[in-house]
Amino acid sequence: MAEPDQPDETEQGSSHADDGLDLARRTARSLAGGPPARKPRRRTVPRAETRGGRPPLSGAYPDERDPQPLDTTVDRLVSDRGWELDLRVHGVFARWAELVGSEVGEHSTPESFTEGKLVVRTDSTAWATQLKYLAPTVVRRLNEELGHGTVTLLEVVGPAAPSWKRGPRSVRDGRGPRDTYG
Repeated sequence: MAEPDQPDETEQGSSHADDGLDLARRTARSLAGGPPARKPRRRTVPRAETRGGRPPLSGAYPDERDPQPLDTTVDRLVSDRGWELDLRVHGVFARWAELVGSEVGEHSTPESFTEGKLVVRTDSTAWATQLKYLAPTVVRRLNEELGHGTVTLLEVVGPAAPSWKRGPRSVRDGRGPRDTYG
């Protein structure tokens, strides 16, 4: 029987927790063969109502809803999108002078990488010739950084020639500046 100053289980609200003295009473009744005590019904709250429209906290152990370290999140994004090789190639582009040497790096710039072909632009035709002689060494060094067989061809191009197609009096299929230096 319940004590007079203590409310009975049935009088308690739905927010009552089953612990302590109430749990001991219910256990004793069930072992004594008395009528089984009813467990208070819990009110089920829809997921959207739990914290002002936000999902509930994840609890004591970490899961995917917890804040994640940035490096873990970025690594997962890179692997999901298949960007590993692209990032390594752009890392090589950023360290170009370190990989090929400071003198060659001052006079050449990597422009693009597609399907194993690396295009490098030099600032003079003399440096283009020099880099063509160094191509096997540069390809070997790049494959050490990126993985065996990543770079298969090194295409070296000289400086871009100026375009004479601009101006109010340009002529299509004209000879260019030859007739003006007379």
